[in-house]
Amino acid sequence: MARVIILVLDSFGIGASPDAEKFGDVGANTFAHIAQRYFEQQKKEISLPHLTELGLVQASLFAGKETFPTAYTKATKGAFGYAKEISSGKDTPSGHWEMAGVPVLFDWGYFESKTNCFPNELIENINLATGFKGILGNRHASGTEIIAELGEEHIKTGLPICYTSADSVFQIAAHEEHFGLDNLYRYCETVRALLEDYNIGRVIARPFIGTDSNDFARTGNRRDYSLLPPSPTVLDKFTGSGGHVISVGKIADIFAHQGISEKTKATGIEALVDASIKHLETAQNNSVIFTNLVNFDQDFGHRRDPIGYAQALEEFDKRLPDIYQAMNDDDLLLMTADHGCDPTWPGSDHTREYVPLLAYHHNIASVDLGERQTFADLGQTIADIFNLEPMEYGESFLSAINFKKNT
Repeated sequence: MARVIILVLDSFGIGASPDAEKFGDVGANTFAHIAQRYFEQQKKEISLPHLTELGLVQASLFAGKETFPTAYTKATKGAFGYAKEISSGKDTPSGHWEMAGVPVLFDWGYFESKTNCFPNELIENINLATGFKGILGNRHASGTEIIAELGEEHIKTGLPICYTSADSVFQIAAHEEHFGLDNLYRYCETVRALLEDYNIGRVIARPFIGTDSNDFARTGNRRDYSLLPPSPTVLDKFTGSGGHVISVGKIADIFAHQGISEKTKATGIEALVDASIKHLETAQNNSVIFTNLVNFDQDFGHRRDPIGYAQALEEFDKRLPDIYQAMNDDDLLLMTADHGCDPTWPGSDHTREYVPLLAYHHNIASVDLGERQTFADLGQTIADIFNLEPMEYGESFLSAINFKKNT
C-alpha cells in the first residue's frame, strides 16, 4: 500500500504567473534570479544535478521563459510540470490549502497601514484580555530587524513586540527566557480569538533568544495559529478514511492541526529532511508525510539573500539520494512550493509565481506534466491514489506518472 511524501520548498517560485500584474510582481522569478545572481557573484553555476534530472530546469524554462546561466541537461527521470495558483492571495495558508484541494477564493483581511497598523480598539481589547499595558512595534516590519531594534526594550519593559507585513498576519515576537514560551503561546492564542472579526489568516509566535541587539536570534519554536480551511481538505478525507498524516515542520500549524495524525518539529532544512527520512523509515503503509521546508522562505527569500538561497538549494539537492534510498517501491515523492519569494525583488514580501511540480518513484520515466491550472492538482492526485472522494478542484495526474492506486 502506497505512502506519499510531500516536500514543500517554501517560496520556491519559477516565474511570474499570468495574474502577477495584479500583485505588482510582473518579472519576478525566484529560481532564475537566484541562479543568475549566484553566477554573477560566485563566478560558477548553481549545482542542482538531482533536481535537474527530475525536470526542474525544464519546468522553469517553460514557466518563467527566462534563460539560465548554464547549459542544463534535460530531465532523465521523474515527472515535471509547473502550477499556477487560483487562490486570491500569495500567502502560506492559501498556497498550502490549495495544494490540499481547497483554494482560498475569498479575500483575507490585512493591516494595510505601514505604521500604527493595528486598530486602537483591537490593541485595547488585547491589553484587557492579556493583562499587559501595551505593545511594542505596531507596524509593518522584517522580523529580524524589529527584534534587533526593539528586543532590548522588550526585555526591559516586558511588553510583546507585535508587527505585521503585506500578508494577512499578526506576528508576536518575545524572548524565550524573559517572556517565556508558554506565556508567548498563551498571548498568541488570546490574540487569535480576538481577530475573528478581522479575517486575519495567521497569528505567528516568533520566539527569540540572546542577550542584546548584537546576538538576538529567532528559534525553531515558532508556532502558527491559523484559521481553519473553509472546507475539508484532502488531509481531512484521508485521515477520515483511516489514513495517517505525518506533519513535519509547520504543516500542522498551517492546517490548524486538522487532518493531522502526528507531528514533528525541526529547525533548519537539514533537520527537516532528516526528520522526513526518519519517518520514511518507520511510517506505516497508507501514510502521507507532509513537510514544509520553511527556511528557504524565512531565511533567504524574505531576507533577500539570493546567494544563501542558492547554497541552501544545493545542500537540499545533495539530500535527494538519501530520500530516494529511504523510499519503498510503492512510495511516491512529490515536490512543490506554496508561492514565490524572489530575493532580488523590491521589498521583502512574497511574489506571485508559478511553482514547480515534481514527482518521483523508483520506476518512473521522464514525464512532462505541462502547465497545471491549480495547485489543487496535487490534492486531487492524492485523493486518486487513496481512492478518496474526488476534491471539488484540481485534476489528477496519477495516470501520467504510471503510479498505481492503493488497493
